[in-house]
Order: sequence, then C-alpha cells, then structure tokens
Amino acid sequence: MTTTEPDTSLVEKLVAANRILYDQGVVDGLGHISVRHGTAADTFMLSCSRAPALVVARDIVCYDLDGNTVSQTDETNGRPYLERFIHGEIYRTRPDVLAVVHSHSPSVIPFGVTGHRLRPIYHMAGFLGSGSALFDIRTDVGDTDMLIRNSELGRALAASLGARTCVLMRGHGSTTVGNSIEQVVYRAIYAEHNAKLQTQAMALGEVTYLSAQEADLAAAANDTQIGRSWDLWLRRVGKIEG
Repeated sequence: MTTTEPDTSLVEKLVAANRILYDQGVVDGLGHISVRHGTAADTFMLSCSRAPALVVARDIVCYDLDGNTVSQTDETNGRPYLERFIHGEIYRTRPDVLAVVHSHSPSVIPFGVTGHRLRPIYHMAGFLGSGSALFDIRTDVGDTDMLIRNSELGRALAASLGARTCVLMRGHGSTTVGNSIEQVVYRAIYAEHNAKLQTQAMALGEVTYLSAQEADLAAAANDTQIGRSWDLWLRRVGKIEG
C-alpha cells in the first residue's frame, strides 16, 4: 500500500472548518468534513473520529476512496469515522467535488422526512439550484440504523446526490459538496439557514422560490464573496492550537 501523508497546506484549513461548522450550529459532537488531497486525487483527508470542535492538526488522516487509512497514524489518532464511506464514494463518483460536509443540522432534518426538497428561498442559497436530492436508505437495503457503514451504501448515497450540491438523508441528516473547503462550509451553513427560512415561508403560504437561472446567477456571484464570510468565521473561532 502506498503511504500518503496529509497535505500540510490544507490541514490547518480543514481544522478551522471543523471549528467553524460547530460555531455556526451545523455540527455538534457529531458530523464531519473532508477535503480531497491536494496532490493525490484518489485520496481524501478527514479527521479521526473526534467531535468537530475538538479536532486538531494531528487528528487529520488520509484515506483512499475505499475508506482505508493510507497515512501514518499513532496512538494519538482515534478510530476512523464510521461514515467515512460517504466521503470516499462521493469523491469517486464526482471528480469535480473537492470537499464534503456531512451533518445533522436541525432545520434540514424535517425536509428529509416529509419529501420536501430544500429549494433556494433567497439569493444566499442559490447553490441549491432547482432543489436538493433525497436519499432513503430503506429503498436500497431495508431497515437499518440509518448509518452509511460501508462502500455499498456510500455508492447509493452518491448516486442519489447525482449532480446536485446537497442530498437529504431521510431520518438522518444531509451531505453537501463543494469545490473547496471554504465553499462547502458556506453551503452547509446556508443550507441550514435556508431550511429555517423555507419552513417559515411555507407556513405563511405559497412560496416564490428563485428560478433556476436566478439561482445559478446568485450562486456565481456569491462564490466571489465567500472569502469575506470565511474571514469572519475564522476570526470567531480564534487561534487554533494543535
């Protein structure tokens, strides 16, 4: 097996992303974010199984697309996340994806169990396009504990995601993808914000969502401004040790 070490240029950013997602209420003690390795496209970087707010640089481990560890580890590294197969199979299926967030953000959960898609209610969520995808694990394998425990389930989730940016997971949470750590963090945060606003709007009456073209134009404009939000979020989590 070829050994691949974490990309040092991405490690600090990945650690910060874990802290930011916790600070913004997208993850709590559970949930995870990964990034494709900068020089090895068939490898991704993900923390060992750690609460996101507690992740430090030495926790970052490299995995191949089958979820096998391919970097050196020591006694400080805990066991891997059980659902690392979410990340590996999405990277395998979507060469355009460079970062993945899996979370249980609370405002998103009701959409996955009611069959309602997340749809962009305002320009900040233009990345949702014509709406989120939906994955129902029961369709593929029957009754389970709802977790993506192996590559087979990871492939099924990736197939449901298709070309979209967000897939809802019935009775579980959601997974969001992007072309950078900054972009996927932005998308995970604003998927939660949009879900909350969409719920409020649906209670008031018929909702006028962004059209597909409006969503595309808004997403392109927002992508040029992500750095401004990232700088703010980074300032909020402060100096990261480890």
